[in-house]
Amino acid sequence: MSHVALITGGMGGLGEAICIKMAALGYKVVTTYSPSNTSAQEWLTKMHHLGYGFIGVPCDVTDYDACKACVAQVEKDVGPVDVLVNNAGITRDITFKKMTKSDWDSVLHTNLDSVFNMTKQVMDGMTARKWGRVINVSSVNGQKGAFGQTNYSAAKAGMHGFTKALALEVAKHGVTVNTISPGYIGTKMVTAIPNEILESKILPQIPVARLGKPEEIAGLVAYLASDEAAFLTGANISINGGQHMY
Repeated sequence: MSHVALITGGMGGLGEAICIKMAALGYKVVTTYSPSNTSAQEWLTKMHHLGYGFIGVPCDVTDYDACKACVAQVEKDVGPVDVLVNNAGITRDITFKKMTKSDWDSVLHTNLDSVFNMTKQVMDGMTARKWGRVINVSSVNGQKGAFGQTNYSAAKAGMHGFTKALALEVAKHGVTVNTISPGYIGTKMVTAIPNEILESKILPQIPVARLGKPEEIAGLVAYLASDEAAFLTGANISINGGQHMY
């Protein structure tokens, strides 16, 4: 019987690559999408035409009750969630001087509260079955900070604090919890940055001298979800081309 992988924000550039990789390895893949996403069905149809039977479930990941209903639906229609990838995230970049409470709240709710909201729904089942994987997608900017991202950096750093504490609690039950911290990846969001900025400001910071590929991040997620990764828990794995080392 195939494991079920639930990926939040799976219709974005990085999320899509994770969905495709997990499906290629035989997982039943479910992705959440924002109820306000008007192109969700178009994405699912495109993926089905490519041979991927992904299941999409609308879910406001900032809403605890919505997450509870989402996971209940997945368990009813597909099966228990074995792998949870907390990938949903947004940015509201602005200097702290100009940042509003709304700018702060929207990023913390989507990027950090969602990790609690979704993980809470699957953890009891994972520990009862003595097998489970939670993979939290953070960011290099949660490790080193970034100008204009006090909200984003705080949320992404908070994800790893959550990872470490929960990993300690559930390790004896066969469940691992890990964080990955990607650097600049060649998604639509990053490649939309003006080329002169990419060439003069961003790429010079990256020792391997290129953007990461979404497929490279997906490969790391797939490893962390595997049986071979059972001894790896509570870790924050940097995957940033050498941009930040510690």
